[in-house]
Amino acid sequence: MATPVSRQARSAVVLMVDDNEDHVFLARESLEEARVMVNLQHVDGGEKCLAFLRREPPYENAPWPDVVLLDIHMPRMDGYQVMEEISKDPVLRTLTVIVLSTSAESVDVKRMYALGCKSYLTKPVDFQGFTAAMRTLAGYWFDLVVLPGEPPHPR
Repeated sequence: MATPVSRQARSAVVLMVDDNEDHVFLARESLEEARVMVNLQHVDGGEKCLAFLRREPPYENAPWPDVVLLDIHMPRMDGYQVMEEISKDPVLRTLTVIVLSTSAESVDVKRMYALGCKSYLTKPVDFQGFTAAMRTLAGYWFDLVVLPGEPPHPR
């Protein structure tokens, strides 16, 4: 049985899956502005996300993420396909996946929740809004919630 992650021992690991470098930059700057200390990892597509989570080359030494921030609309393998793969995998389905998308369409929201995401956030369009969202997200997921931590038998 996995033990809960202690926030005292290390910074939370966040894997951001987004093909838009501007959004990644905004997330990094917002987390810094909000004084949220996380180890922010980034991959720019769904295939890389799954390789990271499964610790396949070149991610053999990747840290296990406490939270995955997943964009929906990406080329080649989109967020829907990533969530489908995560939900089928007995190890990966314990991950806390938060959709962070520009889409607020009801069909996207319902589909991602049906696939097992834990939360769905619409990306704020301005820096102040993004910073407030990151501060709130971190306060909830890293201060209040007990996350499952790394699975007992990492890949």
